[in-house]
Amino acid sequence: MEHATIILVIFAVTYIAIAVGRVPGLKLNRPGIALLGAISMMILGGTTTAQAVSYVNWPTVFLLFGFFVISAQLRLSGFYDKVAAGFADQLGHPARFLLILMVVTGGLSAFLNHDIVCFVFAPIVGVALLRRQINPVPFLIALAISSNIGAAATLIGNPQNMMIGEVAKLNFGGYMLWSSAPVIVAMGATYGIIWFMSRNNLHASPPDQNVLVRQDYPFDRLHTLKGISILVVVIGMFFTSMPKEVIALAAAGIHLASPKFRTDDLLGLVDWPILVLFMGLFVVAGAFQSTGQGEAAVHRLAQGGFNLSTPFNLTLTTAAMSSLIGNSASVMLLLKIVNLANPVAPYILALANSFGGSLIVIGSVSNIIVVQQAHAMGIKISFWDFARLGIPVTLAALAGLLVWVFLMNQ
Repeated sequence: MEHATIILVIFAVTYIAIAVGRVPGLKLNRPGIALLGAISMMILGGTTTAQAVSYVNWPTVFLLFGFFVISAQLRLSGFYDKVAAGFADQLGHPARFLLILMVVTGGLSAFLNHDIVCFVFAPIVGVALLRRQINPVPFLIALAISSNIGAAATLIGNPQNMMIGEVAKLNFGGYMLWSSAPVIVAMGATYGIIWFMSRNNLHASPPDQNVLVRQDYPFDRLHTLKGISILVVVIGMFFTSMPKEVIALAAAGIHLASPKFRTDDLLGLVDWPILVLFMGLFVVAGAFQSTGQGEAAVHRLAQGGFNLSTPFNLTLTTAAMSSLIGNSASVMLLLKIVNLANPVAPYILALANSFGGSLIVIGSVSNIIVVQQAHAMGIKISFWDFARLGIPVTLAALAGLLVWVFLMNQ
């Protein structure tokens, strides 16, 4: 078999396995699948070490690492626990609590690791609701969805947007300005839909007394202020011409030279599987692009009447792929075949992949984290429970995005 054919086979098998999420008989997860795909490209596909290294977008990897360390420092400082416990005190008015929960979650997710936001907030919010005998399911689903939507507001809200911003060379402030309207519309629609569909089903049975809130990290005011101050400086410097990955790495370096937190503790909270997933997919997608088959497929689709460059088709394709194979894998592939010369294309990719991740429970890591945390508390969130709210919310968010694209192009 020629190398091009082998590469296409490895690419197809890798993406199918990522869509399924596992390989029967093996303990592989998505990061392991991506890494195995990259290794196969080098051993069987003829990809050299130099080529594999060149396929990886290192600024994205460095930017991700830097923000993982920034987020880890704030977590060790007890910042997340303090915030979650603070708004959990607003449970006397469920409608107001839902609004506060979504605004705080979305705001933090725009600038910090939204997976950690969900990981820390879910158990505190879930137990607080159970103790007030309020059904936690719609609120926890709102937590996951608002983290997905909030992460779309900036180029640092999630790993996919970091990658899009680096590859497409997007301006940080310009993207924030463009994305603000569809994000606000999506958040408003999410609040309205979830409250309307859940307001008559808010009663819950008394909780198991063994369910306790576990606060891993005590609040440290001094180091929280340090972490927030450095984050504000980092975001401010993103509006300059300095490379974003260098700024993030400099901030990470300051935190690593900490008089309080051990290096092992900070690095222990870095999401290494995400970094491995990205590097593996960079190699797989880069080798695939080298065959020219991606561009050929897009050309054939256009000849058949499906032009991927149109906003409607690109929005629906991005959202659908994000739900089926995950945000990272779908964006990695689309960046290789979408015409980024079209100035609106990377904006649509960034927003549609985040919005699409709210469709079903497997659409984003945040969703899975919330469902798993709920299960640990004895709260069952079924596939249908999530889809029942996620589908209308996602359709409303995508509709708002398409309307905004239409208005901006007039």
